[in-house]
Amino acid sequence: MVQQRNIAVAIILSIVTCGIYGIYWFIVMTNEVGYLSGDHSFTGGKHFLLTLVTCGIWGIVWAYQVAKQVEEAQRQRGLRMSDNALIYVVLSIFGFGIITYALVQSDVNQMARP
Repeated sequence: MVQQRNIAVAIILSIVTCGIYGIYWFIVMTNEVGYLSGDHSFTGGKHFLLTLVTCGIWGIVWAYQVAKQVEEAQRQRGLRMSDNALIYVVLSIFGFGIITYALVQSDVNQMARP
């Protein structure tokens, strides 16, 4: 269910496709975080639509929530927990959401290892 992704390739594809791959990456990664944390209501489609409807403001809320979901998934697996909520929110406020995606993907990749 959870797939490891090469972060550099994902960023390059997001840039080359003018953000289309970034939308796909956001949705799939959010679904995977929800799956890993056991919260099946934490879905990418819902968060993407809320971000779209609120003209990006929900993206800041998502950044906080995804950090908490990642932290919960790490706790469940006995991994060293990292509370990156503040970092993710600040990056999102200043328009560096793609860096937030990369950091979240890095955590997802660590949890997806066999």
